[in-house]
Amino acid sequence: MTIAAPDPKRRALGKGLDSLLPRVQAPASAPDKENGKPLEISVDQIDRNPFQTRSTVNEDQLAELAASITANGVVQPILVRPQANGRFQLIAGERRWRASKLAGKATIPAILRQVSDEQAMEITIVENLQRADLNPMEQARAFERLGREFHMTQEQMAVRTGKDRASVANFIRLLRLPASVQTQVEVGDLSFGHARTLLAFEHAEEMEKAAQRIIALSLSVRQTESYVQNLLHPERVAKKEPKPEVSIDPNVREVQDTLQRALGLKVSIEDHNGRGKVIIEYSRLEDFDTLLEQLSTR
Repeated sequence: MTIAAPDPKRRALGKGLDSLLPRVQAPASAPDKENGKPLEISVDQIDRNPFQTRSTVNEDQLAELAASITANGVVQPILVRPQANGRFQLIAGERRWRASKLAGKATIPAILRQVSDEQAMEITIVENLQRADLNPMEQARAFERLGREFHMTQEQMAVRTGKDRASVANFIRLLRLPASVQTQVEVGDLSFGHARTLLAFEHAEEMEKAAQRIIALSLSVRQTESYVQNLLHPERVAKKEPKPEVSIDPNVREVQDTLQRALGLKVSIEDHNGRGKVIIEYSRLEDFDTLLEQLSTR
């Protein structure tokens, strides 16, 4: 088996969660001393992590994990920190905890750690980023929260999470998107690349209208980039030099002219011995909508 050399940019992740978790003695209310070994803790004594950055959970995947836990138990312990009221607060492992409750388990193996709010939030973000569990908007809000609540710079966030500073900045910029577009990113209708391209617009209305068109036409990120640039710089489209006209068969030209008159749009027919394609060009979205209406009524 070949082991890849560690990426220096991700050295913060490579240390693992344990390096962020100092080991201390648990309070007297804990079931046992904190010594790095898993303890069986009642699932009902554990409270959700208030710094959890994941807002959505795939219920089907959670049910699959619950079935696995029923058959094999919890393979990897969760991480918790003791609270003054004798209960425990989840640090990492929310899916395992929720799946254990779904499977009807009374207890779950857990490792005790005493960490600050800042460390708890860092660990939550790092754990989720390592597992690629967060969608782009969840990541954006997580980074924004680090900056707002813990006064971290983008450079500090990058070091703590193992990401490039530019990537952190790009995620935070997604929060400029209007709420409706953020929702489309969250549900997967728009990718991170689509969303980042929409930020070229200044106004929310422009972003929303473009997002609807991108989804309707199933545009790729590259197509979206061209589409957005054409909207922002229509003069560039107008200045493009026309291609030299290719000599075509008179019969093909007649059909081409007939289609152009019927549709009111430029039509090109490329014919090669009875095989080819028909190209219909439009310069405005209104023309495209009109074309769809005409085709749907024929």
